[in-house]
Amino acid sequence: MDVILLEKIQNLGVLGDRVRVKAGYGRNYLIPRGKAAPATASNITKFEARRAELEAAAEATLKQAQARATALAALGAVSLARKGGEEGKLYGSVGTSDIAEALTEAGVAVAKHEVRLPLGALRVAGEHEIQVHLHPDVNTPVKVTIIAEA
Repeated sequence: MDVILLEKIQNLGVLGDRVRVKAGYGRNYLIPRGKAAPATASNITKFEARRAELEAAAEATLKQAQARATALAALGAVSLARKGGEEGKLYGSVGTSDIAEALTEAGVAVAKHEVRLPLGALRVAGEHEIQVHLHPDVNTPVKVTIIAEA
């Protein structure tokens, strides 16, 4: 299935690219979410007419993500207190929703899908550096300090 990308998609292409994707990915994910349109002749002409508008919206989204990244960098570190044992192991774990909630309470709105934990949930007390993926072009590191309380 050929589609025209209406925004930048990581590992796929940028705004305006005409790419071939599997039919299910295009039909069930890209098109319903407004990230792409089928590459028909009428859609291509509609896209070319809207190209400047879509590029301006993409630029505004990028600037907003960069501003949030600057705010996260200024924040420094965020601390979370969880119950844990004597050796620093936590009784539970700290996941993406916990970190997103702590960052939002600290003053920077972050959704849980933007927090990246490639090794899974954090289960040990201490200082951890995680990545926050705000935009396909904007990733920012954030320090999370987990304090084990008895």
